[in-house]
Amino acid sequence: MTVYHFVGIKGSGMSALAQVLHDMDQEVQGSDYEKRFFTQIALEKSGIKILPFSEENIQPGMTIIAGNAYPDTHPEISRAMQLGLPVVRYHRFLGDFLKSFISVAVTGAHGKTSTTGLLAHVMGRTKPTSFLIGDGTGKGVKDADYFVFEACEYRRHFLSYHPDYAIMTNIDFDHPDYYANLEDVFQAFQEMALQVNKGIIACGDDEQLQRIQARVPVIFYGFAEENDFQARHITTSKKGTSFDVYVRNNFYETFTIPTYGNHSVLNALAVIALCNYESLDTDAVKAQLLTFSGVKRRFTEKPAGSQIIIDDYAHHPTEIKATIDSAKQKYPERKIVAVFQPHTYTRTQAFLGEFAEALNLADKVYLCEIFGSARENQGKLSIEDLQEKVPGSELLKEEATAPLLNHDNAVVLFMGAGDIQKFQVAYEQLIQ
Repeated sequence: MTVYHFVGIKGSGMSALAQVLHDMDQEVQGSDYEKRFFTQIALEKSGIKILPFSEENIQPGMTIIAGNAYPDTHPEISRAMQLGLPVVRYHRFLGDFLKSFISVAVTGAHGKTSTTGLLAHVMGRTKPTSFLIGDGTGKGVKDADYFVFEACEYRRHFLSYHPDYAIMTNIDFDHPDYYANLEDVFQAFQEMALQVNKGIIACGDDEQLQRIQARVPVIFYGFAEENDFQARHITTSKKGTSFDVYVRNNFYETFTIPTYGNHSVLNALAVIALCNYESLDTDAVKAQLLTFSGVKRRFTEKPAGSQIIIDDYAHHPTEIKATIDSAKQKYPERKIVAVFQPHTYTRTQAFLGEFAEALNLADKVYLCEIFGSARENQGKLSIEDLQEKVPGSELLKEEATAPLLNHDNAVVLFMGAGDIQKFQVAYEQLIQ
């Protein structure tokens, strides 16, 4: 039996895929940097071996699954090629793997991870379902009918997939280090749409998605009346958000979710539409929606003294607005304090004004140094350029988080896709 060796196993997609294969009784190991990442917790629980990078990890008889962040010149990949071993990129491997299932790709500029997690949670109640979520969580279920997975548009990687269904949450300009503009992003999604085999569930409130052409039925969901699946009569309470769903203007059912914000309703509506299309039991769908506990690093809450601390992956202006909106809806009586770490210089440069506009929705803003990436670790601008556009904002250092103590009874949002967690950890240690 082959050993699957993952180069960059702590990557969110890689970690999830390793767990899926492990659950299906495959022999799995991987390597990565020795720095600790939140994605490795699930790997360790599964007993999957994690090694430091070394070409000595590569042995005859292995199949190498290579993370997209690592070039062919990486010592392990180079060694595998010398030995004539199969080297398959993550997205190519996944593209072949999903052909054995009724596959559902969840894609979009924002909301992919939350929607994938919600769909896996809901479908798993009614049908054997394997899943791969972009928060580093994966599960392989023996004899699974369905495979639910997150499909990322970065560098058009999702074009390796030909799924039965695609949920498309939105199209927005992001990854400015790769995409030229919004139209370039749209063209990638349009190409993806033509590869779907059974049906597309698309947010009809999104102007770009309204333009999508496909060879299969496109079912639209959203708040506007012209959508096939429409949410009406939205109310919030301490339990969460309730709403009525109308299917082509006929009342279908009332659903409740334990989360807040319009984006949460839209994510649930996408899941409801797909489950309805596949004739899954409505009562089971209702029950599962109510018990969803969320995914990692998406509005993850904990109390700390008089404050509520929230960890969120938001790293694009649209996501920051949604996260602040959710916090305001859930905690209308509390002040919202945003601690934000921009992710990549190209994104910060491209959206400088939009970041400022989104952050200004908070009552107080703290900014952390820009987090570079493996692809770019310096740029022409600095965090002070963003600070200038956010009146009253302050810079925050990992070793000096005490200013956050000044906000009694506040909601403190730690937002970013880099290593913002280290600021949160430092602050929690200070409180203790």
